[in-house]
Amino acid sequence: MDIILLGPPGAGKGTQAHRLVEKYSMVQLSTGDMLRAAVKAGTPVGLQAKAVMEAGELVSDDIVSALICDALDALDEGTGVIFDGYPRTAPQAHSLDTILSDRGRVLDHVIELEVNEEALIDRITGRFTCANCGAGYHDRYKLPEMEGTCDRCGSTEFKRRKDDNAETVRQRMVEYRAKTAPILPIYEERDVVTRVDGMDDMDSVTESLVKVVEG
Repeated sequence: MDIILLGPPGAGKGTQAHRLVEKYSMVQLSTGDMLRAAVKAGTPVGLQAKAVMEAGELVSDDIVSALICDALDALDEGTGVIFDGYPRTAPQAHSLDTILSDRGRVLDHVIELEVNEEALIDRITGRFTCANCGAGYHDRYKLPEMEGTCDRCGSTEFKRRKDDNAETVRQRMVEYRAKTAPILPIYEERDVVTRVDGMDDMDSVTESLVKVVEG
């Protein structure tokens, strides 16, 4: 089964993708991670991408498509895929059609985690993590059991991301809508788009995703 999972930063897309990967033995294909890995490994596509980036240019759709092709060809037969960060444009969506068709694969679902912008801002701006073990907390929803002490490792050092502020979150939402707007109509015409409430608790979101995947 092949799925495109959409959602703005902070919607919980990474967590839910990980859960689907674990439950169905799927593979998550994140174009950003794949690009960095290809460059580091010095693959033909990676060397091509490195040259482009060093020249200060954006990586082309052809290079991204080549990364996707290499990743799909390396999978064991029958392994499902969650596409993360691809496609982001209408040309990429059409390119993915060809890539999948050439390999006898079909895009089964496009799932979008819907969020409320103000609630998302509250969720993101209140979060912080243990500086030692990375355990996650929130000012309103998940404080350490003992104030100032990590539940997991006992550290008293915590940190917050500098970009976890309302202005940055709003900008992320603008960028997300701009990127997804061109591709959603393409998939809506095929009746493969499902929207799930991304503001629900994590387990409920997972249950909703499982219902979509299992039909």
